[in-house]
Amino acid sequence: MKRREFIKNTIAGSTLVSFGGVPLSGFEESKLKHLTILHTNDVHSHIDPFPTNHPKYPNMGGVVNRAILIEKIKKENPNVLLLDAGDSFQGTPYFNYYGGELEFKLMSKMGYAATTIGNHEFDNGIEGLAAQMPHAKFAVLSANYDFRNTIMAPFVKPYKIFNKNGFKVGVFGLGVELAGLVDKKMYQETIYNDPVEISIDIVKKLKSEEQCDLIVCLSHLGYAYKNDPNKICDIKLASLTRHIDLIIGGHTHTFLEKPTVVKNLDNQDVLINQVGCYGINLGRIDFYFSSDSSVASQGKSIIV
Repeated sequence: MKRREFIKNTIAGSTLVSFGGVPLSGFEESKLKHLTILHTNDVHSHIDPFPTNHPKYPNMGGVVNRAILIEKIKKENPNVLLLDAGDSFQGTPYFNYYGGELEFKLMSKMGYAATTIGNHEFDNGIEGLAAQMPHAKFAVLSANYDFRNTIMAPFVKPYKIFNKNGFKVGVFGLGVELAGLVDKKMYQETIYNDPVEISIDIVKKLKSEEQCDLIVCLSHLGYAYKNDPNKICDIKLASLTRHIDLIIGGHTHTFLEKPTVVKNLDNQDVLINQVGCYGINLGRIDFYFSSDSSVASQGKSIIV
């Protein structure tokens, strides 16, 4: 399949618009290939739903509710890619007691395909993170954290390619700068590399060499920083790069009802989505590939 351009008209309702403004109904249904990307970020060890009397999120969230929702969506479309943008750890006594084991085991049971590494994954030190890696039955991706001189080196890859319904999805991860945010002794010899420069190299490989039809970035850089406009974030990353189709974000706990659309260096649309925190919402983005390489997409946030 030769995918060259994507339309990013992302509407939180049922309307879908394809490249060139042609309605999805204009395609022959039998020729469409459908991929559903589900995603979370900053769950922060919230295994249970919020209590009934919670002033802001009563009965919302929880692993069981999310798992039920994921299974329901998989019955609608078996071609699902479940992803996470980091900070699975820290926030409830579950992490204090189990150190991340429970979080990774439950993510594995739910069928996550990949996650990236958030700053709170270092809260028990790099040894604490490495100790939980055997429980992660999914890819742990970080392209700009250089772990070569650490105990994490065998467990982290810069990217992974998933073959879904006849097309290739390249997924890579990016982490926030750790200096000044995380105590040096917690991440030790981990080297932070510039995420824009790394992204340019990774995306070139995914696009040109691997011939990916869709390129997804799992970013724990943060959505945007009004008080620090020079700080790298998802909005800036999208505008400074090429060929990234979707950025799934984390770190800033930003609640988006539907994805933001940003123009990249080639004036093409990039989707950016983030679904807040604590497992309250599940992000869903549906891509519909036609036989002539046209693509329609829809994105929304679903309350768990």
